Amino acid sequence: MTKKIASRRSSLYRTVALYPAILLFLIVGGYSSYLAATDNFHTVIPGEVYRSSQPSAEAIADLEKRYGIKTILNLRGESNKPDWYTAEVAQAKALNITHIDFSMSAARELSEEKARALIKIMRDAPKPILIHCRSGADRTGLASALYLAAIANANEKTAEGQMSIFYGHLGLPISRAFAMDRTFEMMEPLLGFAQS
Repeated sequence: MTKKIASRRSSLYRTVALYPAILLFLIVGGYSSYLAATDNFHTVIPGEVYRSSQPSAEAIADLEKRYGIKTILNLRGESNKPDWYTAEVAQAKALNITHIDFSMSAARELSEEKARALIKIMRDAPKPILIHCRSGADRTGLASALYLAAIANANEKTAEGQMSIFYGHLGLPISRAFAMDRTFEMMEPLLGFAQS
């Protein structure tokens, strides 16, 4: 009888232990679906900088109408793939939006030189800017953080907040996209965050 009770208790403990994992899975899955449904679109600085995942031609037209987008900064770089790239460039041209390609990988750190080049592009581009990559999480997060720190003179915490799970970025050393966090850390002294 005691073995039976112990077995039931063990089974009950395993079942109860699964509930938090299931709940976490549902929350993360639900939020990921929300980000995908909204194109991971967010305001960085109202009227100045916005961020998103890869926008469709229709989304570009809508964003230009709603937010007055003057520049699209594509962090995926120029592409020979006709679908998304051709549609994006054609729509930007049709709406008289400046289109800038800046190729970077979420899995590789930017050099200081390349990070400075990105900052210069963002500083000089006509505003408002829409910054995007494929998912709007990693590369876009780093670019948004650099914009806030180097151009808008935001504090470190505010800038780093652009690289968070809220936008779909997993800033952990086990993540391939941690290269974005390392790039920002490397740039911190140049951004005036010497005490980090």
